[in-house]
This record gives sequence, C-alpha cells and structure tokens, in this order.
Amino acid sequence: MTARQDDILKTAAAWRDAGQQVALATVITTWGSSPRPVGSQLVVDGEGHFEGSVSGGCIEGAVIEAANGAMESGKPAILEFGVSDEQAWEVGLACGGNVQVYVEKVE
Repeated sequence: MTARQDDILKTAAAWRDAGQQVALATVITTWGSSPRPVGSQLVVDGEGHFEGSVSGGCIEGAVIEAANGAMESGKPAILEFGVSDEQAWEVGLACGGNVQVYVEKVE
C-alpha cells in the first residue's frame, strides 16, 4: 500500500468515526491509456467532500454519483469507462483505454 492510499483510508476511517456516511472507490483494472493506476482510490462523504483520485478528473463526477448511491443503498457497484483507439485519435490522444472502478460503502 502506498503512502497516498494509506492517507485515503485514514481519511475514510476518520470521516466514518465522526459519524458521516462514507464510500470508497478503487481502480480495479486498467487497459491501454489510463490516468491512474490500479489501486488508486477516491473517498467520498455524505456531505459532498472527497479526497483522492481515480481518473485525474475525467470520470470523477460519475464515480462520486455512484458513491452517493452506494452510501444510500449499501450496494457496491463496478463502473467501467473507456475510449477506443479510434475515438482517442479523433480527439488528439495517442491511444484509447479502459478503467474499472469498484465503489463501496464504508461500514
């Protein structure tokens, strides 16, 4: 576990210990171009605060929405985001990629 991941988990624990609802998102797989490696994490609380990153910003809004859903329902989710090589080339990127993010409520 990297120091940054440890910080995210400490934040999640502190928020939960303070009585807040908390969800944790973790990059579980990547393929091709991905801004964050497997194991990258984002923690979200029920008041809209968040720490960490699973994408460098490009998918975090959707992940935060899923985290809010996980806090409400208690059900985890696996989110998948991607862009094909052809789509990437059209917008000036060298190659496409895919990332899967696991989102769960912290109990």
